Amino acid sequence: MKKTTPLNQALYRILRPLARLLLRNGIPFGEFSELVKRAYVEAALEDFDDGRRKPTDSRAAVMTGLTRKEVKRQREILVGQSPGAGDGLHANRASRVVSGWVHDAAFQTKDGEPAMLAFDGQLSFSELVKRFSGDMPPRAVLDELLRVGVVSVDAESGKLALQQRAYVPAGDSEEMLQIFGEDVSDLIATIDHNLVRDESGQPPRFQRTLTYNNIPPEVMDRWRKHAAAQSQALLEQLDRWLGPHDRDISGHKPDSECVDSVRTGVGIFMFEERAGKGSKQK
Repeated sequence: MKKTTPLNQALYRILRPLARLLLRNGIPFGEFSELVKRAYVEAALEDFDDGRRKPTDSRAAVMTGLTRKEVKRQREILVGQSPGAGDGLHANRASRVVSGWVHDAAFQTKDGEPAMLAFDGQLSFSELVKRFSGDMPPRAVLDELLRVGVVSVDAESGKLALQQRAYVPAGDSEEMLQIFGEDVSDLIATIDHNLVRDESGQPPRFQRTLTYNNIPPEVMDRWRKHAAAQSQALLEQLDRWLGPHDRDISGHKPDSECVDSVRTGVGIFMFEERAGKGSKQK
């Protein structure tokens, strides 16, 4: 019997909640298996290029344990797909509207806070959507932001007020599942970077976790509220620093068309699970 390695154990911990999510959303094992094969082939062909010669199906087959026929089939599927990696480079359009509202001086008060906006007209919500969300209908964006409580309508003036500085969709919506894919992918990429950084000579990426495993249940309500408030405050502080540097918000146009961009950020999430019943106190 093959010995269980620390990586096997870590992988199982990752797959267990993932399996629950997949089953709840009707994804059978066969479909998941196909996606795993595709990810293996794409990683072998793109992430392990030695820079001297083009990766071959034969080399990918040796690395992945798949047959050359299967590697060729998955590679052809990848070629026919629209690039999935590019989707993550474009923030959710509703998020971009909220970010523009927070950072663009044209939609702020004299104090630098998000201003209350009329739906139509000059420097209105409709203009905000056009500037930061392209061709999305302003009414559709507003309905979504109203639905999740990010925006409210002032009873007296009828203007729109920003209630939260971030857009977070609810439930297993398409947007929430996109965030799930981005967040988990980013975390794993950071861990992988830190594991091999000595070989690559790159500086480490910040990765910290606060964990306790014997917290009384009656503390949890207060802890959830405290953790959420403190985390939101930190993210807003970081957003005030980083947001104005984003070219979409600053309006800064690079001197040349061929210019590099970096996708970066900080993710915070809370976790909790039952640790089991403790021993009775005498």
